[in-house]
Amino acid sequence: MAIYSSDGKKLLNVEFDVTPQVGDIVDDMRVLSVNQKENEEYAVFLLEPNTRVTCYVFDEIFIIGKESGFESLNDAVFSWKNNEI
Repeated sequence: MAIYSSDGKKLLNVEFDVTPQVGDIVDDMRVLSVNQKENEEYAVFLLEPNTRVTCYVFDEIFIIGKESGFESLNDAVFSWKNNEI
């Protein structure tokens, strides 16, 4: 399990080829799932302390999108796959 933090724009103190994995911690939230599109863009789905789900969209280590407050992981993944994030 790795622990990562961000400044809201990128992951801090990591190499460019680092991708958080299920079970890791990002900004004090546990990674539930990681999903990648055909390009280098990928989404990391995180469990918030209030049991809602947050999605960070990354290009390498840079956060290019962020949405929080999903009621379930399925809702968050659906939004990601439909380019709503």
